[in-house]
Amino acid sequence: MANETPVVISRTRRTTAAGGQQSFAFEEGQVRTAGLSAGIGEYRRRAWQVYKELPMPTTQMEAWRRTDLRGLQAGSLRLAQPQTSAVGPEIPAALLQPMADDEHAGQLLLQPHRVDVTLLPKLVRQGVVFTDLRTAEERYPHLLEQALGRVVRPEEGKFSALAGALAQTGVLLYVPRGVQVTQPLHSILWTPGVGLAHVSHVILWLEEGASATYIHEMSSPTEDGQTMHAGLVEVYVGAGANLRFVEMQSFGEHVWNVTHERVHVERDGAVDWVFGAMGGRLTKNFSELDLVGPGAVGKMSGFYFTDGEQHLDYDSQQNHLAPHTTSDLLFKGALVGKSRSVWQGMIYVAPGAVKTDGYQANRNLVLSREARADSIPGLEILADDVRCTHGATVGKVDAEQVFYLQARGIPELEARRLVVEGFFDPIMQRIPFEGVRARFQDAIHQKMQAYTG
Repeated sequence: MANETPVVISRTRRTTAAGGQQSFAFEEGQVRTAGLSAGIGEYRRRAWQVYKELPMPTTQMEAWRRTDLRGLQAGSLRLAQPQTSAVGPEIPAALLQPMADDEHAGQLLLQPHRVDVTLLPKLVRQGVVFTDLRTAEERYPHLLEQALGRVVRPEEGKFSALAGALAQTGVLLYVPRGVQVTQPLHSILWTPGVGLAHVSHVILWLEEGASATYIHEMSSPTEDGQTMHAGLVEVYVGAGANLRFVEMQSFGEHVWNVTHERVHVERDGAVDWVFGAMGGRLTKNFSELDLVGPGAVGKMSGFYFTDGEQHLDYDSQQNHLAPHTTSDLLFKGALVGKSRSVWQGMIYVAPGAVKTDGYQANRNLVLSREARADSIPGLEILADDVRCTHGATVGKVDAEQVFYLQARGIPELEARRLVVEGFFDPIMQRIPFEGVRARFQDAIHQKMQAYTG
């Protein structure tokens, strides 16, 4: 496992030689540097060099042992760009609805052919920046230069380097020191089209004492063929800052999705990080929480429901790098059809990180004979005077609960569906917004339509 230095607690710790995997056909000329600041250009060029040097992931690598990319037709994918991408269907109106009780403080709609941005004037006057990646490159290069590669380095994997070098779209949210954004911000990355590689880079930067609520959704229609999304999410939470961050993934059933994400929390900062995955053909997500200052707190909540032949692999890490830090992770998932989920979790406590309190749990409900859930928790503790616990379960619908409901006149199939909904209730209670809960509950209802017991 990892060495004792925090730098090693990255996904590069699992890199091995690869072979036999189809390579992408991307070229250096597709790296956007013209007209950009020197710092942004240098970051992109360095990411490209790393991308060229690193091998494609294979199942010979520990981090990828349970996720096979050989079915991805990587060589046939082309970058999604405004001048080459068909317009395709517009974002459905249902995705544009507010996810919280209040109206959005700002909304950012990212489509291959257009970008729409709204932000309350009072937040603009307070110095809040909420815009797309290309606009940020032109108007706020100083903010990007301090953020690019600060939280997730290109060297952490083939796909993190790919996203760093070739990102065509993305988000920059910057909240100045002490500014409180009370109403939620909402962005949607819409990725229609077949044979395309959508590459995104999301950056959230909260200065000392700032606070914000941000909901980011990645979505697409289901189409015939293959589409890929490769993404980076870099989040910096300054001293005493507070962030509520919700990610929702509802890609079409043809999308292959690989993302590297990390939240960096300074002294007395706090993050409430919620994941929801409902779509996609294959998803590999690296999600890390770095608690780097004393008193830092991180909460991670995950919801997933797979069906058909979906494959979902979450690789989470809670890194306690300072004393008096607290982390709390709960992921829950259900599986039907021939789908498969993988969750690999690690709590790492660095030397000297005393008074650490870390918790992680993964619960899975397998609803068909051909579905499979792998749950692999882990602890690496290099300090004394800590409290760290973990747990994982994989099971079926409880027959006694079903019998109890049947005894009260509820048909067996409906009883089983109610048990599944109740299984997810602890996760729903951790989600701070009614609109997000409703979206997840709708997904449960839709997935359960294929469940016959």
